[in-house]
Amino acid sequence: MPIDATQVESPGWWLHRLGKKLLDERSDRIDADGEVDPGLDTLKKYAEGKAPLPRVPGIDPREAADWMKDARTNWASLVLDSPVERLGVDGFRFGGSDGNESRADEDAHRIWRENHMKADSGLVHYGCIAERRAFVLVERGDAGRPVFTHESPRQVAVEHVPGNTRKLAAGLKMWRDDWTGNTRAKLWLPTSEHEFVTKSEAPIFAAASRSLRSWDAFALPGDADGQIPNRLGVVPLVPFINRRNRRLMGFAEHEDILTIQNRINLSLINLIAAMRYGAFRQRYAAGLVVDEDPVTGKAITPFQLDIRKLWTTDDPEVRFGEFSATDLIPYVRAVEAGVQDLAAISHTPPHYLIGAVVNVSGDALKAAETGLVAKVRDRQDELGEGWEAVMRLAFRILGETKKATAYDLETVWRDPESRTVSELADAAVKAKAAGVPWRQRMEDMGYTPSQISRMEIDRAADALTETGPDEGQQPASRQSARAARQERDERAVIGRSADDLVPA
Repeated sequence: MPIDATQVESPGWWLHRLGKKLLDERSDRIDADGEVDPGLDTLKKYAEGKAPLPRVPGIDPREAADWMKDARTNWASLVLDSPVERLGVDGFRFGGSDGNESRADEDAHRIWRENHMKADSGLVHYGCIAERRAFVLVERGDAGRPVFTHESPRQVAVEHVPGNTRKLAAGLKMWRDDWTGNTRAKLWLPTSEHEFVTKSEAPIFAAASRSLRSWDAFALPGDADGQIPNRLGVVPLVPFINRRNRRLMGFAEHEDILTIQNRINLSLINLIAAMRYGAFRQRYAAGLVVDEDPVTGKAITPFQLDIRKLWTTDDPEVRFGEFSATDLIPYVRAVEAGVQDLAAISHTPPHYLIGAVVNVSGDALKAAETGLVAKVRDRQDELGEGWEAVMRLAFRILGETKKATAYDLETVWRDPESRTVSELADAAVKAKAAGVPWRQRMEDMGYTPSQISRMEIDRAADALTETGPDEGQQPASRQSARAARQERDERAVIGRSADDLVPA
């Protein structure tokens, strides 16, 4: 039975609207200025190092396709990996607005580890940076515990409430079911959930379609026409949007440098072409009579290039010479100029791209990484909002209303700046002198909340071991050692009288 798509905000209307939005974003489109806005397919190709081959004058792409592909260098992947490798979530904590001490929340840590997010959070961060945005689906598992699933914008599309860029009105996931060969879709609304199915491998959503004839409700035993109530009361998808300041629906990290990547690829291909066709010194022989093949009538090559052979002739009038090789330095400089532009635009440290670090001080390296660190801290702010929303949904599933509505929840990020152990230790000593609490000092040194909690227990145990509950119950050896220290402290200092030890 065809699904009606005419009634606004009906399940069929949302399926048509979000399905079309999802499929349209995969392909390139032309914006109002006539520029090409890359789709998700193009962004993925550049991230994988499969940028399109440029056209080089005088070279047939069909003949040179193999070595032209080898001439490409995937700088875009480095631009993506550089910030992702510094984005690490250490835990979550509540701000202590209720008077309790602010420390890592054990329940949130358990939920995080149950869902293997120590590893899978990297998928969310990379997907957000490489594909403009990523999603986390929060559902109730079989045991009643929250389950997190990373979702890609190639399969998920959402719609925000008009005038509110944080609240979702609907969410759709569409995927290919490998078991049945059908295409399935699931729609989440604040009050209900709907499932659909079609046998088409590549469903199409026409702009003016009034009904979706190829789609049908996907009904399971016990469900009424593929519809069930949404017990959470909200759309259980949390979007992680990259660079919202550039575009509200996200801007990929390497979207700025696609043209620079093309320029570098062209320079590299020109360099390889010059090496293949112009770097070899061509020899010539002037005035040489070339014999012909008596059968074919074609000229016979008089000499073969060989390091073990010498060209000679009996004719004294023949002159030998060679052409100069093509200068490759301009091509190399063109590549270097493109790499420098890429480093400046993407805030990637130059030593990441060039790989040559000789006689460079630690302060110089730290200064070179300042732009990358600032970029990562900016991404932490936006991604942290997403993880906090995920945790609130998880606590809502568990029925913990207080934590589900607490907006002092904070994501604890790993420090993105590179520091030596001596720098951290020195900073901790100075922080102690300034009155910074012990727990905050340990956090500044890079220890995770779990490590800090374990160290707190060890510190308490060490304190009990050193002092003991009762001084008189200490072992005899410890009492004798304490008495020896007191006796040593009371001895007169050599060269001074007892009066010299009395302060004025």
